[in-house]
Parts: sequence; structure tokens; C-alpha cells
Amino acid sequence: MEIDFQKGGGLLPAIIQDEQTGEVLMLGFMNRESLLETQRVGEVVFFSRSRNKLWKKGESSGHVLRVREIRVDCDADALLVRVEPVGPGVCHEGYRSCFFRALGAGGDAKIIAEHTFEPEKVYGQEKAR
Repeated sequence: MEIDFQKGGGLLPAIIQDEQTGEVLMLGFMNRESLLETQRVGEVVFFSRSRNKLWKKGESSGHVLRVREIRVDCDADALLVRVEPVGPGVCHEGYRSCFFRALGAGGDAKIIAEHTFEPEKVYGQEKAR
């Protein structure tokens, strides 16, 4: 199968889903190299748009994402990566999922989850991805 990296300028959105619970944990981006590296090592490797380089999820926190299955959408321009998360959460703000807020009808955001770890202890004061 030919995956369409060109449509997104060389990057594909990669939805990360807990294989056991079905919860969406985060969204990242992959280029061809990070997808191949993900497949090679069996843990999620993204392309960091802000740092312009590959980064393995969990390289500083230890909260890695073990790949169980990679699915490709019907247009071959997006990925669903089903994972076994290792650690208490994936969000650099200390939550299990990066989707810890819900938008109300007026556009206000409400936190709907509890912290699962203290990001300062994991990342230091920087909390950078």
C-alpha cells in the first residue's frame, strides 16, 4: 500500500489510541522516516514540527507507547496507532490523555480529567515536548 505523505506536505496525522480502552490519548505527526522507525522499534516515534526532527515518545519521561497495531484511513493520509501505553499518562501537562478538556457551547473549556502524574517531576520545569 502506498501511503500519501505528499497531501500533508510530508507529514501524516497519527491518532494514538489505547488498544485496551479505546481512549484517544494524543495526536502527533509522522513522516516516512518516523513511521519506518516506529515499525522498526515497536514504539511510537513522531516527527516534531517544532524541533524539526524525530522524537520517540517517552524519551525523556519514560512514558512510551508500545505499538500493537497501525491502521491507515481510506484516503491513505492518516494513521490510527493502537498502543499499550507505559506510564501514568502521555500529556506533558500531567494527564493520561492530551484530550483532558471539553469545549462548552459558548467555547469555554472545562477540565474533565484528573492529573495522573506531576509533569515537573517528570520533565523538570521546562515541560517541553
